[in-house]
Amino acid sequence: MGVSNCATTLPPSKQYGVTKPLSLAGPTEADIQRTKELEKFLVGAGLYESAEEAAKRERVLCQLKQIVKDWVKELTRLRGYNDQMVEDANAVILTFGSYRLGVHGPGADIDTLCVGPSYVNREDDFFFVLHNILAKREEVTELQPVPDAHVPVMKFKFDGISIDILYASISLLVVPDDLDISSESMLCNVDEPTVRSLNGCRVADKIIKLVPNIEFFRTTLRCLKFWAKQRGVYSNVTGFLGGVNWALLVARVCQLYPNAVPSMLVSRFFRVYTQWRWPNPVMLCQIEDKELGFSVWDPRKNPWDRTHQMPIITPAYPCMNSSYNVSASTLRVMTEQFQFGNNICQEIELNKAQWTTLFEQYPFFESYKNYLQIDIVAADDDDLLVWRGWVESRLRQLTLMIERDTYGKLQCHPYPHEYVDPSKQCAHRAFFMGLQRRPGELVQEGQQFDIRGTVDEFRHQINMYMYWKPGMEMLVSHVRRKQIPSYVLPDGYKQSQIARVMSGQLAEKPSCSGSICRSKSGERGLKRKKELEGAEEKQQSQDKRPSVSPPRRDSLSPELIVGQKGGMFLQQCSSTVSGGKRKSDEISNNFTSDKMQFAILDKDTCAEPSNSQGAQCAESADGCVHRSSGVTNLVEAGTCEDPAHELLQLSHGGHPVGSTGCISLYSSQGDLYRAESKSLSNNVCENGSRSFGDALLELEPRAPRGMLTSLDSIGSEPAQKSSIRYSVTSTA
Repeated sequence: MGVSNCATTLPPSKQYGVTKPLSLAGPTEADIQRTKELEKFLVGAGLYESAEEAAKRERVLCQLKQIVKDWVKELTRLRGYNDQMVEDANAVILTFGSYRLGVHGPGADIDTLCVGPSYVNREDDFFFVLHNILAKREEVTELQPVPDAHVPVMKFKFDGISIDILYASISLLVVPDDLDISSESMLCNVDEPTVRSLNGCRVADKIIKLVPNIEFFRTTLRCLKFWAKQRGVYSNVTGFLGGVNWALLVARVCQLYPNAVPSMLVSRFFRVYTQWRWPNPVMLCQIEDKELGFSVWDPRKNPWDRTHQMPIITPAYPCMNSSYNVSASTLRVMTEQFQFGNNICQEIELNKAQWTTLFEQYPFFESYKNYLQIDIVAADDDDLLVWRGWVESRLRQLTLMIERDTYGKLQCHPYPHEYVDPSKQCAHRAFFMGLQRRPGELVQEGQQFDIRGTVDEFRHQINMYMYWKPGMEMLVSHVRRKQIPSYVLPDGYKQSQIARVMSGQLAEKPSCSGSICRSKSGERGLKRKKELEGAEEKQQSQDKRPSVSPPRRDSLSPELIVGQKGGMFLQQCSSTVSGGKRKSDEISNNFTSDKMQFAILDKDTCAEPSNSQGAQCAESADGCVHRSSGVTNLVEAGTCEDPAHELLQLSHGGHPVGSTGCISLYSSQGDLYRAESKSLSNNVCENGSRSFGDALLELEPRAPRGMLTSLDSIGSEPAQKSSIRYSVTSTA
């Protein structure tokens, strides 16, 4: 963890990865000092486990190894093999993920792989026999088999330590204790799930071999994983990046700056990926096809690979895209966060900020005016464990369907945190998604995004759960910022609301009323209130219908929220799944449909700025709200021979930059920043991956509808689907 060998430089001829390093420069005294401060911060944040916990993990792994050995020996005896075979029968436990890379923290799970002989299968022997053996042990709790996952896994806690265990049956009768998992011979005569299971260990070992300095890599990765969790972009299942994705991104930066220390690597990480031109892939080595019959990532041959938004390729055969879950919306969120990190790191280098600023928690519930709330309930905690896992694994599909059905005009930000309402008597979890229209999208008077059909389609997907039990329900509801339940708000949120009132701004108490959230001056707020009341009276006189009371705040299923502003309605009803059938009671006299409809009320309303982000809102002549801290404007870079790693150059402040690189935010570092940006772009264009050759030049012209050809076109042309449930309605 120390930096005693910071000044050591590697031979200039040494090349890591598919391109030459961007810089061979070593650290300055200031870099060494910042690295020490960073390491001190990581220790203070509790990111390192104690010696006692480390020893306990070793004991648990030893016990688990003995359990699987006894399991295989017993199966060998029951199947009639001779005594010598029973004596030689063996299974090994290997680790991968954060534990194998040495970046796990306190309470983290251990990703393990059990490798067994060819006659011990996954379906019956692993998920039935071994499952029952584990279930009988007192040390094992929360045992949860997931046989139908993309990578079949069993999850449980062993003496309080969380374990995820995979199984791979290889084509050997006897598995040696010193098994070489890196050999391609391990992949002979095995199925796809086995290959995916084996690749966890193979990728971890390959990463360790491909980085210049393993200790600097570990410190940087530990830092950036913590940053990603704080900023809400650490979750593979919801469409962001998981542990292996972050490891690959960090490893690539280590290759580009082989002599850099952790403080430098963190800063360069944000600098590189703020400029990276997705969907060009991040690769640690050349993609090789061993011709063993397994598909490798190749957009020239595989049309599906062309639709990937953020390809991060695994280095072990068969090379795959580890980030296929990323959608246009989640890529947008991560791009914004990379820009945030880049700005903070530049301030740190100028001694204008501390490391604590970089790790401030993302103010998710202050960043949007509209949210989707997904409530998950079950009869007890055991049922909730499996039911929550199923629903959470499908939330990414809801994001993709909303992007598809609104042609990318409505952007989703799934937040990878779950919340519990302590007032509920039943087992309960809640997830949230932020919603906003795409920045720069022109909004007409009365325009609404109708996603009722989208939510209904998502509900039917959830209905397909094979292991449903009575009491398992899911509710999807639309809530506005002022209606966010209090149990999800961080400490001090209400105080910050009061502070805004004291400073002269109008603020409402968090409630489920349909009134408009006001964030400007009191005079304008009163004017809006009068306009709103006049519009409501007009609407009531037309419909001759009674108003609907807002739902109770502690209600699990909000009934119907009706708000009006400038002719745009905000309407919502909840969808409930129970026993594969819907049970939603409609209390609205205005709509009898069992779907959801709402409007994104951005026009004439400026979101409340977040102090931590320094966000500023400005209203343009067309009435659209723009944030100065939003997605950085992008302009096309010059043509490169090989665009496999072509980068897009940035424009700070909305002004395009030339081929020389990025405009620095700080004049004192402008020359260095521009030079490295130019080097990054030129180096990648000249020395990019040769495995795809000129064929990648044809990808964009031949790309199917829905392929991301530039960040500016996110969501503009979704893939064709037979039924598109998007409509724009007007109540003007």
